Amino acid sequence: MLMKAMSLSNASSVHNNPLTLVEKPVQKLGEYEVRIKIHVCGVCRTDLHIVEGDLPFPKLPIIPGHQIVGTIDAIGNKVTNFNTGDRVGVPWMSSTCGECPFCSSQHENLCDSAQFTGLHIDGGYAEFTVVPQQFVYPLPEDFPDEQIAPLLCAGIIGYRTLKQSRFQPGQRIGLYGFGASAHVTIQVAKHFGCDVYVFTRSTDHQKHAEELGATWIGTAEEDPGANMDASLVFAPVGWLMVEALKRTRKGGAVVSAGIHMTDIPEFPYRHLYGERTLTSASNATYEDGTELLTLAVEIPIKTDVKIYSLQDVNIALQDLKGSQFKGAAVLRVRRI
Repeated sequence: MLMKAMSLSNASSVHNNPLTLVEKPVQKLGEYEVRIKIHVCGVCRTDLHIVEGDLPFPKLPIIPGHQIVGTIDAIGNKVTNFNTGDRVGVPWMSSTCGECPFCSSQHENLCDSAQFTGLHIDGGYAEFTVVPQQFVYPLPEDFPDEQIAPLLCAGIIGYRTLKQSRFQPGQRIGLYGFGASAHVTIQVAKHFGCDVYVFTRSTDHQKHAEELGATWIGTAEEDPGANMDASLVFAPVGWLMVEALKRTRKGGAVVSAGIHMTDIPEFPYRHLYGERTLTSASNATYEDGTELLTLAVEIPIKTDVKIYSLQDVNIALQDLKGSQFKGAAVLRVRRI
């Protein structure tokens, strides 16, 4: 069976339209794998880093995309968790070894043998994908495809970043950058009674933060008039980690959500002193996704999305790079 896909052969600026439409056979189904007919796929900032070469390539060409919503249309003979016809979601994590100390302690997000959707294996910028069942999620019925796609990475990593900060309900939380992850994370933080302070230079994103109930909104250089209990840095800009640390109370935490970030500049030790923590969130566990999807129904979370066709993914990535939309971009995949 043949499928259409947007494939990357060489890393390049998204303004060079590096993804091209190809027709190729659908991958053969392994015994522990499921084949998914893709409905939609979110466009993630990690995809931007992949396409532009900020991350090393295990293989080329590659079909990016890892916020996949679709229907299982075939299963391997040893698949036990799913049936054909199930609507499912596919996140960034694809598989782990299942045996190392990280996997054995429910920290499989740190597994040295981890593989990732749209990086090690072909992802969701296509009509079909074949993936291991290990990290596939059954999806709640209450969410349309386009609404749930951004939760599968932007939402999950935002949630893990919030957890990594060791926040408590009712605290002050700072968000640096206000794109797909942050616009979900603010809804989770407010659900737990937190006051959310948003630091972003984009006037459109500032307005979006106001619509979602931010307590204070300004740029990273502005004084919010209070120290944060925890700050989450979503923008891939190293100096923001230092700015956030300056505004963090003793015992508080600054957490980077990014898989890629520019270098963190040298800073005075006094900004860290006082048992402040500077750390990162790396990928996410399966449990993180399960918890986030449960909260999405409970809150309920509403994602703001801009829809693009599969063939327009280069435009979607250009718009993402230029902060040309609020919330998240989602590709609507139809048989071409």
